[in-house]
Amino acid sequence: MIQSRRDFLNQLGLTAAGLSLASALPTPTFADMAAKKFSFDISLAEFSFAGELMSGKMTNMEFPARTKNDFGINVLEYVSMFFNNKHTDQAYLKELKQRTDDLGMKNNLIMVDGANIADLDAAKRQKAVESHYPWVDAAKYLGCSSIRVNLGDSAKALSGTPDDPADEAAKTAADGYHKLLEYAAKSKMDVIVENHFGNTTDIDWLVGVLKQVNMPNSGLLPDFGNFCAQRSKPETNDIKGIMGTKCVKEFDRYEGVKKMMPYAKGISAKTHKFDASGNETETDFRKMFKIIKDAGFKGYVGVEYEGVSSVCITQPVDIYPPTMVSAQQKPCSNASGLSLLKT
Repeated sequence: MIQSRRDFLNQLGLTAAGLSLASALPTPTFADMAAKKFSFDISLAEFSFAGELMSGKMTNMEFPARTKNDFGINVLEYVSMFFNNKHTDQAYLKELKQRTDDLGMKNNLIMVDGANIADLDAAKRQKAVESHYPWVDAAKYLGCSSIRVNLGDSAKALSGTPDDPADEAAKTAADGYHKLLEYAAKSKMDVIVENHFGNTTDIDWLVGVLKQVNMPNSGLLPDFGNFCAQRSKPETNDIKGIMGTKCVKEFDRYEGVKKMMPYAKGISAKTHKFDASGNETETDFRKMFKIIKDAGFKGYVGVEYEGVSSVCITQPVDIYPPTMVSAQQKPCSNASGLSLLKT
């Protein structure tokens, strides 16, 4: 039996209402913590609606109301692709902010998937950094506390191509990241990095880059599900082929999250499917939340569901690289979104 996204989000939504996480997950999970209940504030990652957003059944502008009305969650995590390049449109941002204000919601984060700020080519790297400036500005206007960026080339991740040599990439990543942090610091905005693909799934490498930049507005966003360093090459150059790839090299997720926690400024609690007892089948949430609790984490836990649903993309979406998804392809997929890119 597979638990639905609505069931899972409603279950975790109990925590947002002030109940401990122990009441949202199976009772045995916290048998050893009965006397030490703990709770976290819950936010919702927009990629949880990827299927509807990519198919045109839902828009970015509708994300706040859906989150509040359907799941009772009041904190939002946006994804850049769903803005459809309107992040520089002041009228669009004004309307989005007005909607969230009217609903009494908090805009917390924008997950930005764009050009590679760790590019080995200095000119391309600088251009990539500058292309992120408008996202910092948009996040500031919306009242977010941070944006999430990538340190690597998502096109390589999608194609199964190995990432740039780790040692060299660490230097260029630190350079590009530091420059973006300097710009964001002017707006008192955090720029955080997720373990997402390629070199960033090697948590020792990722922490090493963070130590190199040594900026107060830097930080990490541990993602429970993004520890695959390399995937097999897709059989076909479309979403079906991409989603059919298998992980061939992976960092231990529990050790990875533990190493990231001292620098964490958010949590991405990714889920895919559940067994008959309501347990996530790929990640031991009991183990993960104990790691988070032991680290003394006090920020938002972002729910990100990437479970199964029928998706047919019938319109262009702002994705990087844009050639992977287009109106001309109109591919169908049995997944709610591109787990390689997300969020």
